[in-house]
Amino acid sequence: MTDELRRGRASLAFSFFAQGVAFALLVTRIPAVQDRYGISDALLPVFLAAVPVLAGAGSVVTERLVRRVRPSRLLRWSQPVVLLALLGAGAGGPGVAALAVTLGVFGLAVGMLDASMNMLGVSLQRAYGRSIMLGFHAAYSLGGIVGASLAWAGAHWQLALWVSYLPAVAVLLPAALAGSRWYADGEAAPPAAGRSGRGGNAGLGLLLPLCLVMTFAYIGDSTVSNWSAKYLKDVLGGSEQLATVPYNVYMVTTLAGRTVGDLGVRRFGAAAVVRLGALVAAGGFAVVALAPGAWVGMLGFTLLGLGLCVLVPQTFAAAGRHAFEQHGPGASDAAIARLNIFNYVGFLIGSPLVGALGDAWSYRGAMLVPMVLVLVTLGYARSFAAQPDRYGGGHERPRTADVGRGSNGL
Repeated sequence: MTDELRRGRASLAFSFFAQGVAFALLVTRIPAVQDRYGISDALLPVFLAAVPVLAGAGSVVTERLVRRVRPSRLLRWSQPVVLLALLGAGAGGPGVAALAVTLGVFGLAVGMLDASMNMLGVSLQRAYGRSIMLGFHAAYSLGGIVGASLAWAGAHWQLALWVSYLPAVAVLLPAALAGSRWYADGEAAPPAAGRSGRGGNAGLGLLLPLCLVMTFAYIGDSTVSNWSAKYLKDVLGGSEQLATVPYNVYMVTTLAGRTVGDLGVRRFGAAAVVRLGALVAAGGFAVVALAPGAWVGMLGFTLLGLGLCVLVPQTFAAAGRHAFEQHGPGASDAAIARLNIFNYVGFLIGSPLVGALGDAWSYRGAMLVPMVLVLVTLGYARSFAAQPDRYGGGHERPRTADVGRGSNGL
């Protein structure tokens, strides 16, 4: 493996780490942001929903831009914007309008950042010829743990938001800019006959099963992020202090699962790892729903981290691989940008869905809904396996070039 690819892998892993820190610093200090800008409880959900909506728009823009600009360049400039917007959220002027502008910039830049990071990760995995995608997402999980810890320290010492954010931005921003010189777009094979170049159309039909898996995975993730503390305290009778633990446990087990996940993919294949992850995650939701007390509930959140952690990285990898095999590197980038939108769709659906079901029915019953959705992933596990190209009707496609095939059809 060339030194260029090794440096590209290390610099991209740091980019994932920096994004994990930045996002955790924002979302874990939402109450402080609300107090600083005087946002009412009624208006807060609008601000929280606007970020993923704009991130989805940023991902759509990225799909257009990568037809002319390499993902490495988009990543190089979107990450500093995210970090500066984070600092702006902590240091901005008074008034809701200032925060709205800052969060708008943050959301658009996050969409571009998430899409371009995963584009580079998939192309580097293709160049390496083995699974490395889970390792990048492990770096993101590690960043999330570091960011949440920094946010806890800022809240504990009652630091102003900008004082809490400034050290992280001061370290991460120059490091990310310095590392960006080594970003590698991977080894892009030249378009063959019947393939499209960088402007290829990934085709929604090919992506639909993977889009559903991405949505279901993020419904599960947002359920843990938004409801674990309340559930442990109000439903399972845990103390307020103990209620802060489940999300940390979830993040640590997510990191652990992703750290060893690439070895599992290399040994058993992506489809087997996705099936196991879905079963473990569904078991975690079942344990949480049926838990007689807080400590058993903690076991359920542990299982959730180990199960859900493999789904998102493998979904990006599968989308990029299938699109590349059909249409070439441009289609791979477009597929990842489109798939990334469903990251935010799941995030938007998950928390309100569990809240509405909890209020109308019961929170124990509400935990069974993401369990069922994760189990549906089992039906799509074959989409993660590398299979021969096929025509309709199930006949194997010849390995010779299909010169009569258009560039936009799948």
